Amino acid sequence: MTPSTFTTIFLAAVALTLAVELWLELRQVAHVRRHRDAVPPAFAGRIGEDAHRRAADYTVAHTRLAILSSIAGTALLVLLTRGRGVAFLTGATGLLEVPPLVQDLALIAAVVVLSAIVSLPFSAYRTFVIEARFGFNRTTPATWLADLAKGALVGALLGLPLAALVVALMRYAGDAWWLWAWIAWMGFQFLVLAIYPTVIAPLFNTFTPMPEGPARARIEALLARCGFASRGLYLMDGSKRSSHGNAYFTGFGRAKRIVMFDTLVDRLAPEETEAVLAHELGHFRLRHVAKRIAWSAALSLAFLALLAWLARSDWFYAGLYVPPSPERPGVALVLFFLVLPVFTFLLAPLASWYSRRHEYEADAFAARQTSARALVSALVRLYEDNAATLTPDPLHSAFHDSHPPAALRV
Repeated sequence: MTPSTFTTIFLAAVALTLAVELWLELRQVAHVRRHRDAVPPAFAGRIGEDAHRRAADYTVAHTRLAILSSIAGTALLVLLTRGRGVAFLTGATGLLEVPPLVQDLALIAAVVVLSAIVSLPFSAYRTFVIEARFGFNRTTPATWLADLAKGALVGALLGLPLAALVVALMRYAGDAWWLWAWIAWMGFQFLVLAIYPTVIAPLFNTFTPMPEGPARARIEALLARCGFASRGLYLMDGSKRSSHGNAYFTGFGRAKRIVMFDTLVDRLAPEETEAVLAHELGHFRLRHVAKRIAWSAALSLAFLALLAWLARSDWFYAGLYVPPSPERPGVALVLFFLVLPVFTFLLAPLASWYSRRHEYEADAFAARQTSARALVSALVRLYEDNAATLTPDPLHSAFHDSHPPAALRV
């Protein structure tokens, strides 16, 4: 392939991805606004008209912000490639009087920081304008900035050693470097799974054992009934940042933890709490987590093999306006992760379909283990409390929603 051919293919993929994304976002806005004043029949008598309109307005506000975010992200991508941004950063970091490995880490860090700078205004507007306008935000500017600092620190402590290892393997491990990099990547994923509950998550939130009461008694009976071993049942101070509610399982093996937002427990009845936890338990019992890890492993292996091929192809660098740099394998790594999303975007509905299939299976598991009526009432309450639209555009939902639309799910 010639550099000009790849440039044409890449720019066409960028344009197509942005066009489809904007089309989907505009469809979402139009569809939600069109159904704003009519509660779907499946929810009549369960969700009021005012709550339905509020959810529609909330969705439209987020979608409009997503349109601007998509445009800004695409502009940055074009600036870094067609605008020769990566070429400039490669040259600038090459002037540092440090080993090539450190130069590559500086390049990776520079691209990550630029991406963060572009995304931060949207994150701030989402938190302090949209979430505040609809009564969800409880995050103070100090907490928001502290979260940014802690997130950057955790990212650096975990990400930079991994990046250094991958770049070193690319340079010194021969043609099979990508196999060793895949092994390192999988080990890194399991390491994060192991340390997240007890090391990373407590940096951001406080976790306390769930107090005795009807909800805890129901959950413990459910766990015993399903033969599920856990290291603890915890409440998280989610109300510190938002009034949204959620629950999740974390960790693996005997280190599994069950975590519930305090906002969720405050809003649900004990039987509803039990049903929500039964759904989450279904993901583990039906091996959804293991299946997703297996899919992730297969995809990462394929992508690393693709990267190994592209890193040896001069047209890949030249087509993105970067001179080939045999001594700087980190350049190929940066370019690959910049361009990969525009070539995989149209596959998003497949990932959404697979995730939705697991959600239906977990719902069915919960309905067998607890009360289907309680699960429905919990879902309806969560949709209302979180201002989730009941009428998403089907195509937009197929691309972006990992959970089935409310009407289908209920």
